[in-house]
Amino acid sequence: MKDPRDIIKSPVITERSSDLMAEKKYTFDVDVKSNKTEVKDAIEQIFGVKVEKVNIMNYKGKFKRVGRYSGYTNRRRKAIVKLTEDSKEIEFFEV
Repeated sequence: MKDPRDIIKSPVITERSSDLMAEKKYTFDVDVKSNKTEVKDAIEQIFGVKVEKVNIMNYKGKFKRVGRYSGYTNRRRKAIVKLTEDSKEIEFFEV
């Protein structure tokens, strides 16, 4: 089994993801080879919360050019994790 910190790369902090936090939905960049059960287990181990549901979205790499060189950016995978009602909130910014 993979290490949970290899599956969860980083949290996604945007205006939309901040609005979703009020509904106990948190957004993370995850490994492109991970599946929903691996993401669920990793979140539960790292943050100590109970996960109700996981939605995953795949993003293709964008075509970019720099001078005469061209190529694609890295593809990525994003997961939106919904916590159960009785679980505590995840704190990204601690004071």
